[in-house]
Amino acid sequence: MEPDNVRIAVLGAGSWGTVFANVIADAADLAREEDPARPSVDVVLWGRRSSVVDAVNDKHENPDYFPGLALNPRLRATTDASGAVAGADVVVLAVPSQSLRDNLAAWKPHLREDTVVVSLMKGVELGTRMRVSEIISEVLECSSERVAVVSGPNLAREIAERQPATAVVACPHEVTAVRLQKLFKSTYFRPYTSTDLVGVEVGGAMKNVIALAVGVAEGMGFKDNTKASLITRGLAETTRLAVALGADEHTLSGLAGMGDLVATCSSPLSRNRTFGEKLGTGMTLDEVVAQTKQTAEGVKSSESVLGLGWAHGVDMPITESVVKMMHHDLSPAEALVGFMSRSTKPERYGV
Repeated sequence: MEPDNVRIAVLGAGSWGTVFANVIADAADLAREEDPARPSVDVVLWGRRSSVVDAVNDKHENPDYFPGLALNPRLRATTDASGAVAGADVVVLAVPSQSLRDNLAAWKPHLREDTVVVSLMKGVELGTRMRVSEIISEVLECSSERVAVVSGPNLAREIAERQPATAVVACPHEVTAVRLQKLFKSTYFRPYTSTDLVGVEVGGAMKNVIALAVGVAEGMGFKDNTKASLITRGLAETTRLAVALGADEHTLSGLAGMGDLVATCSSPLSRNRTFGEKLGTGMTLDEVVAQTKQTAEGVKSSESVLGLGWAHGVDMPITESVVKMMHHDLSPAEALVGFMSRSTKPERYGV
């Protein structure tokens, strides 16, 4: 028997967390229109800053990321994370991947034992080289049927404007993936399901690294041939890593692989591409970090991704050059040579 009410908490009121919470609220409205007998869905958004939370509740907008864009009036927000997750059927995580472990440890006592946890994050943890789903499973000590990820070509600004978009909901337990698909489907947001959690996560993590490289090429003034070459070779690099970790190579030809890679590498809305572009114009890493408001996941997770590849004997010339440029003083011009090289010889940079 279905419950009368489904409670969903989205943790993280940044751009993607805000947008995804809004997608869920819109999806709930659509579901009730199509079938009034469907369970009602309550969604709450957690954020650290009271100014953002108050704006979501009072003005139905997030002025820090999407000023003037109307959010679903049923979406409510709170600064109380423990209250948000207490009793929630589904908890959606939209915090920086490198801070996830500590946050989860704090939230764990308030989670139900059957709560499904969904990751919107696209990174690999420094030090452990663990994917986000692995961190969730380890910290929460939960079964695979309770852990899912959402990935795909999902530029937050466009979805905030309710432009048509697709995504992949991945969980090894297909029943869970289908359940989440129904909760997230709106008139403009179409989720597909997959049981290939590894492939979907690797595609999401790697596309950020490749987008940094494409952004550097853009900033240096190189045109479409160069960028197309980097995207295509980046997809091959991503697929090699994913398959080495046990993924289905066909996953990387779909939305969570090629689709996400193309969007992230091509759009000026992409944080990682924009970050790389600024480096390519001559700005230093510190200057770009100081100027960047949102997290560019590829900057930090590139080291973990490279270490993961080397641990499995995967050739990753683009990723290695990104790491050298971000963390070992390689110039963008020198990095571009590495981006276009055929192979790498593993040199240990502490990864």
